[in-house]
Amino acid sequence: MEHWSIEDYKKFTDNNKMKKTKYRSNKTSIDGHTFDSQKEAEFYCDLKNRLQAKDIRGFCIQPTFMLAKGLKYKADFIIFNNDGSEEIIDVKGYKTKEYIAKKKIFEDKFNLKIKEI
Repeated sequence: MEHWSIEDYKKFTDNNKMKKTKYRSNKTSIDGHTFDSQKEAEFYCDLKNRLQAKDIRGFCIQPTFMLAKGLKYKADFIIFNNDGSEEIIDVKGYKTKEYIAKKKIFEDKFNLKIKEI
């Protein structure tokens, strides 16, 4: 029979835990940015390719908007199109009640639509 120290047991259990997120997404890091899901990370890679192909002027990761005092909305991306327009992007797998409420406030306040991917 093998005996483990408490430290060895903790290392074993820490390394073998399935890290589940609330909505079953896997955090993914690319280029020093950590994204909430694989889908969001893939969208980022697509944006990098579009930028390199000069299909878009640029993009911003996780811009934050003040909706009211103490209430913020953080989008996943803003895309700056070649025609001067912008797109607010939210990569969604699951829409929470909080997101739905913030989306409505954002769209009313800024007169912009959030594009859900």
